[in-house]
Amino acid sequence: MSDTTERAIRTFHPRRGRMSNRHADAFAELWPELGLTVVDGDRRPLDLRELFGRDAPRVLEIGFGMGESTAAMAAADPGRDYLGIEVHTPGIGNLLALVRERSLTNVRVAHGDAMELVRRLAPGSLDAVHAFFPDPWPKARHHKRRLIQPAHVAPLRERLRPGGTLHCATDWAHYAAAMAQTLDADPGLANAHGGFAPRPAHRPVTKFEQRGVRAGREIFDLVYRRR
Repeated sequence: MSDTTERAIRTFHPRRGRMSNRHADAFAELWPELGLTVVDGDRRPLDLRELFGRDAPRVLEIGFGMGESTAAMAAADPGRDYLGIEVHTPGIGNLLALVRERSLTNVRVAHGDAMELVRRLAPGSLDAVHAFFPDPWPKARHHKRRLIQPAHVAPLRERLRPGGTLHCATDWAHYAAAMAQTLDADPGLANAHGGFAPRPAHRPVTKFEQRGVRAGREIFDLVYRRR
């Protein structure tokens, strides 16, 4: 698949919304220092050491929503750096507000297409990739927009260090099965649990997860390691 085709097929709905005063204040204060705008077609390598100002294991959080989980994991895991990417601007504002309120130094925030960002990262530069409750795109004609598909999994896996983890979660059973099939088929990945993973204690409960549980849907975690 060409880069042109990949850019044309989005894995997300462009989402805009009105920021609260709290979000807007945090954005105005912190975005110049902690923010990164991802531009389509930009292939300049992204220096993560320069971005974070230190050498540390790094986690890429794809689609962090309102950022509560990212902030909680970063606060509990100060030895790793968290780079979160989202397209929902109020969510970006909320994460920046949480970063300010909790005095977090190991979080950076990107706005734009996650796969465009991934292509700028060096192979083996990530300790983990998290994709918690990505859009399931349930209609068959939209499956090509799903994040977890072979064309995307290969570059995600390449950015992981050997032994690094790709951790996905979803509350859509059909998407969970499709994820497992796709990840099992990648020769560079190994299922860390031989099937769906038990819910890791370090993954905070997200609003999407709570919504799924209230609707009676089962939650599926998938954890794979780079060989």
